[in-house]
Amino acid sequence: MVGATGAGKSTIINLMNRFYEINKGSILIDGINIKEYNVENLRQKIAIVLQDVFLFSDTISNNISLGNPTITMDRIIDGATKVGASGFINKLPAKYDFNPGERGNMLSMGQRQLISFIRAYVYQPAILILDEATSSIDSESEELIIKATSVLTKTGHP
Repeated sequence: MVGATGAGKSTIINLMNRFYEINKGSILIDGINIKEYNVENLRQKIAIVLQDVFLFSDTISNNISLGNPTITMDRIIDGATKVGASGFINKLPAKYDFNPGERGNMLSMGQRQLISFIRAYVYQPAILILDEATSSIDSESEELIIKATSVLTKTGHP
């Protein structure tokens, strides 16, 4: 989804996730009106990578899995490798057990974005929404994020 500021991209994201209901018309996913989906099941199909990534004051691995016990360490490491973030994570003092501080303030903006891409990868969404995911980052991180986007959008992911 591409458009100018104020064009309604965020509104469509909110509607797709049923944060508020549609008054007119419909949004279809795989030919099914989103109103037919259970809200929890619908939201499990969608991953959103935002411009401003929120990280908790917790380990890198918990920031990726969001505490979901079905997401194994092997899956996290695989996601980090596929997204191209394992290099910087393995250089951190405690690697996947590193605590990036509140809101991830001990990581660069690009590193936080990559964590967000790994998070999306491990949840295996049917729909990936990028909301200005490459703005305000350095060119090296942008290249990794472009690669990560390619990995996440391949048919048959993962």
